[in-house]
Amino acid sequence: MTETADIIDRYVAVWNEPDPAARRAAIATIWAPGGVEFLEAGTQYRGHEELADRVTRAYEAFVGSGKYDVTSAGDVARHDDIITFTAQLTTPAGETDWAARVFLLLSPDGLIREDYHLTVKPLPQT
Repeated sequence: MTETADIIDRYVAVWNEPDPAARRAAIATIWAPGGVEFLEAGTQYRGHEELADRVTRAYEAFVGSGKYDVTSAGDVARHDDIITFTAQLTTPAGETDWAARVFLLLSPDGLIREDYHLTVKPLPQT
């Protein structure tokens, strides 16, 4: 479980990373070069460049704005090369305003080959 916890810790950390160069470098250590993230409504981000753009936009909108931190709900489960957990947008007061069930399919070298997000708690409408 230590390896699994490390993967989740690094995954969550990349979404919270304020330094663009460090964020891009971290992406290369987490996702396989051809790794892809799948979001609802058919949106996909394929490869390190698209993933870096995606993570940067999310960082700027949610974390960099000071509204949220990306956290894990601590409900990690693993079966062979599949890891699942809940990712959250948590307010400074500790409230969860958004949550998604994340499914990671790992390549043999332990990098993320496929990353699926299924929203279980949508952001509140403002």
